[in-house]
Amino acid sequence: MSKTTATGTPTETAEDPDLGAAGSQLSTAPKEELPNLPSLGVIGWARWFWRQLTSMRVALLLLLLLSLGAIPGSLIPQSGIDATKVADFRKSHTFLAPVYDRLGLFHVYSSVWFSAIYILLFVSLIGCIIPRTWQFVGQLRGRPPGAPRRLTRLPAYTTWRTGAEPEQVREAALALLKKRRFRAHLSGDAVAAEKGYLREVGNLAFHIALIVMLIAFAWGQLYKSEGNKLIVEGDGFSNTITQYDDFKSGNLFTTDDLVPFSFTLDKFTGTYETSGPNRGTPRTYQAALTYAKGAYGKDKKDLVKVNEPLHIGDAKVYLTAHGYAPVITVRDGKGNVVYRDAVPLLPLDSNVTSTGVVKVLDGYRNAKGVSEQIGISAFFLPTYTQGSETASTFPALDNPVLNLTPYHGDLGVDSGIPQSVYQLDKSHVKEYKDAQGRQLRDNLKPGQTMQLPNGAGSITYESTKEWANFQVVQQAGTTWALGGALVAIFGLAGSLFIQRRRVWVRATRGADGATVVEMGGLGRSESAKVPEELGDLAGILYDRLPGAPEPAAADPQDTDADSDAGSADQDDTTTPDPQVLPAEGAETK
Repeated sequence: MSKTTATGTPTETAEDPDLGAAGSQLSTAPKEELPNLPSLGVIGWARWFWRQLTSMRVALLLLLLLSLGAIPGSLIPQSGIDATKVADFRKSHTFLAPVYDRLGLFHVYSSVWFSAIYILLFVSLIGCIIPRTWQFVGQLRGRPPGAPRRLTRLPAYTTWRTGAEPEQVREAALALLKKRRFRAHLSGDAVAAEKGYLREVGNLAFHIALIVMLIAFAWGQLYKSEGNKLIVEGDGFSNTITQYDDFKSGNLFTTDDLVPFSFTLDKFTGTYETSGPNRGTPRTYQAALTYAKGAYGKDKKDLVKVNEPLHIGDAKVYLTAHGYAPVITVRDGKGNVVYRDAVPLLPLDSNVTSTGVVKVLDGYRNAKGVSEQIGISAFFLPTYTQGSETASTFPALDNPVLNLTPYHGDLGVDSGIPQSVYQLDKSHVKEYKDAQGRQLRDNLKPGQTMQLPNGAGSITYESTKEWANFQVVQQAGTTWALGGALVAIFGLAGSLFIQRRRVWVRATRGADGATVVEMGGLGRSESAKVPEELGDLAGILYDRLPGAPEPAAADPQDTDADSDAGSADQDDTTTPDPQVLPAEGAETK
């Protein structure tokens, strides 16, 4: 008849000295040993500090500090990202700005304290992984430990008797366990088997992936570059720093790291919803480019769409914005063309109502032949509707109207003070007056001309081109970071859902000549899967090696007939299938 036992929890079992090597740790986590504080010297304190640094709780604390340290970098303007916002913050917060400077909050990711946390976390992970890796390699090269003296002390245990020979039982158990992908071998009178090594593989893979991600992020920040360029249809761009409208890079990035390429914006196409609640919502934004890699590369054509960048070597060209650029021609009093260009205007709303400035700096002379500068405030409506002069009603060029307000005089560009190309300094200019003495202002459609008073010249709205803004990004380590993130996810899943466990099958000759089979299982953590798996294995092995009848108990008062009847009954009795009970506190299914 089967005998089943329920023993203590797996944790208690693993610490039981009776189990010997069988109860040793089922993981590569280092054991924490309390130092002998009175005898600590310099070397002792160094070892203690190293153990603390490479412990799991310190690694988690450093991860928490790193995430907390990144919060100011998201909330406070960073000098490496937007120097203008940092300058505005300094003007608006005269008390906080010096405090933030001392704490390095305007450059969080390159500050001393953030770098210290980053490096300590890096060292902690390496110091944790190296010994665990060597320990795991040693476990793989070794064999599962032999069976403990008393299998009854294991959290999962079952036993039965069989008429098969012990050697036959061990051979059958060895074949069964290997078929179930256990690492198994004969050890004395028992078969020792172990399974679930992928748990430690996942654990180590997770930590190694974290290191790869840290290196990739650091490498990307040090060698990254990011620049923006606004290009009108028909214009081109070469990947040099002087060509960018704005450019920022990592501390170790140099101009030699720029990928050599050039491209031309052939045409920009934008389509929009024409009806329904989403009227005016963009359907497609795409830019047709002709590009060449290197100084002598062949021209190639490609389409750049939103979130579908153009890849040229290690650089990615993203399409980030779109607008309109009216083509404006300015003539002086004698009819000479002094300015002709497409002027990019900045959108103000979702219907691409736009504004900007035209600056004619050289070559213009008024009716008296005096050299002047002309500044023109421009307000553009792609779809003009009568009665809505202040805003466009649709983002496409359905009925474009350009409102112009000209000025003449000194635009202040020669003062040495930087000016925005989208703003007009009106402090030293005069307005043009119409015949009624009012400020000259007019709405023009493509092909129409505004005449300046007193023979001062004219301004013509020729046509409308479209412009697109491109962001060129180079960032090393992105592939490694993505690979590390994927490995970390799968490694963490393996370490959480795969259980490391051991199984022993002992077969010995009993006093009555029958073979006593004992099976025990031990898992790394409390789980009902170990008893279930052991019960499944025991059931299969029992089917192959059926149970033997239990020995009869001698009774001196029984008659010979009763004894013969009892013996007959006993011969007809077989041992039922073995049942396995889990440890106390474990869930039974």
